[in-house]
Amino acid sequence: MNKSTDLILPHGGYRKLRSFVVSLAAYDGTVIFCNRFIDKRSRTHDQMVQAARSGVQNIAEGSLASGTSKKTELKLTGVARASLGELIRDYEDYLRQNNLAIWDKDAPKVKAMRARLAGKLKKPSDPSDQSDQSDVFDEPLCSALRALKTVPAEVAANIMLCLSHQATFLLARQMERLESDFVEKGGFTERLYKTRSDQRGGGGQVREESDRSDWSDKSALSDF
Repeated sequence: MNKSTDLILPHGGYRKLRSFVVSLAAYDGTVIFCNRFIDKRSRTHDQMVQAARSGVQNIAEGSLASGTSKKTELKLTGVARASLGELIRDYEDYLRQNNLAIWDKDAPKVKAMRARLAGKLKKPSDPSDQSDQSDVFDEPLCSALRALKTVPAEVAANIMLCLSHQATFLLARQMERLESDFVEKGGFTERLYKTRSDQRGGGGQVREESDRSDWSDKSALSDF
């Protein structure tokens, strides 16, 4: 089961993707940030939350669709990345319009934050501290979300920029892998065409049905 020759390949495992987990943290963090610093009645509040949500939802939808359409998965992963790119611009606009600093990506504190969120900079464990436990997020992401509830706006926005940039980076790598998988394994219709052709060539019982022209027209494969 689940061989490269199977028609429907493994799919739907988005909850295990690091890109999904970081994007979900960016979504939760955006809700915290907007509720603290942006008027709930403003259009910006709704737009930022929806952009963050779109990133999460499109990763999930693309993963669920991948069994029968790698093209759809690749497209929706791109939409997720674009939504988070929009969210990055919103945080940059907030900082600029409020005369707050956008921290340089090469600043020591930003490098440390990036390493921390990526799990490369470990925090000493404290068995008595249960505040960072989560079934979804690891300790660095839990710590970042907890900090968002108390830190000033400039710090919070820059934490969110770091989270959002990490999510888009992971999604870019994911898209590269999806492109490679598509080249190697092909799409659903291509595999279906090959399976039907193999059955006919192998003396199987598949009848020459009236829709033969639909499946024998290889130009149709360009959409998958």
